Amino acid sequence: MRLDTFHQFALEALAKAPDVQSADAWSGDAEHLRGVHVTFATGAQLWFGITAAAAPGDKWEGPEVPVEGDAPTEVQYPDLYEGGKVTPARAQEYLAAAITNAGNRQVKRAYGYDPTSQNPGFGVVFHNGAKAYCLLHHTARPGQGVGSRAFDLQAAV
Repeated sequence: MRLDTFHQFALEALAKAPDVQSADAWSGDAEHLRGVHVTFATGAQLWFGITAAAAPGDKWEGPEVPVEGDAPTEVQYPDLYEGGKVTPARAQEYLAAAITNAGNRQVKRAYGYDPTSQNPGFGVVFHNGAKAYCLLHHTARPGQGVGSRAFDLQAAV
């Protein structure tokens, strides 16, 4: 799956997750950046950018040739809240579960980054060998804009 195709798929898949209020396209300050602005049911928000590695031999030229296999087995959504707040570590696991549970036959697996990582996010591996990397850029409480307080998300209500 190529970058633009994954971006569109991620917007649709994340918007359907139970604790997600909305998932909107985001490009940040860079014209070339593909990203997603997620607003959770609590009003907490996060923005992540997407980069990708092409499948072996794919030069991202010409028509995209989808490669399908078995869709990942659905997983239970992990608890999104820790101490009543959405945390980056919990959010990355939750968003990876949303991608897993979307039933896309091009997706081989999705996973959250190591919870102790300085840069939270999640990755996706596709059946054609391509990979997507989704790195958390900003978080905000309700009513605040991009980057208002790094990694400080809204409490559950």
